[in-house]
Amino acid sequence: MSDAAIRVIVADDQQLVRHGLRYIINAQDDMELAGEAESGAEALQLAAQVCPDVVLMDVRMPGGNGIEATREIMQLQPDCKVVILTTFDQEDYVYEGIRAGAVGYLLKDTAPDELVQAVRAAYRGEAIYRTAIAAKVIGRAIRSKSGDEFELDVTGSRNASAAVFEPLTERESEVLQQMAYGLRNEEIASALYIGESTVKTHVHRILQKLGAEDRTQAVVFAIRNRLVK
Repeated sequence: MSDAAIRVIVADDQQLVRHGLRYIINAQDDMELAGEAESGAEALQLAAQVCPDVVLMDVRMPGGNGIEATREIMQLQPDCKVVILTTFDQEDYVYEGIRAGAVGYLLKDTAPDELVQAVRAAYRGEAIYRTAIAAKVIGRAIRSKSGDEFELDVTGSRNASAAVFEPLTERESEVLQQMAYGLRNEEIASALYIGESTVKTHVHRILQKLGAEDRTQAVVFAIRNRLVK
């Protein structure tokens, strides 16, 4: 195991789930299990004791839910990265997870190799929202920002710096803004009075320039670097 192993806490009320995650984490050369918790309250206490790099947090647990535990952990340990790991692909949970400061939201049917890659990405401060409704929820979060409901920080860091990337054209910036609102290609085409094929070309170029794998990653990157309003 590397001297710089990523220290991970698993918070889940199901013993079988914790056992599976423990096996996956300990099988990685660059990770180690720093502890397990059965509730949000236990996760908060354990995080204060071991100062983990990443917490895999369930949502519904007795004795304190994962969203509230995430919020409290981020207040006390802003450098810690929390990834929500749950069976529920529900808009409110994703939304509240973002508000609480989680850098990721994954479902429990995620493949083991995707999970460990997500842990590594979270450790690097990258945002990972791998659910069907993520883009819609991020758009909702951006709309809430315009009303000053809260300050969105998907990095989990108080000192995120702007990344270096190839500048977007004016039209690409307009398309990215519409993507951030959760609009589909045909809706963007209608809003900007351009063809859908043109939108697809712009989206492809945006993903290339921002180094994003998909639309959600591109939007999260845009939020982090203030490319959208």
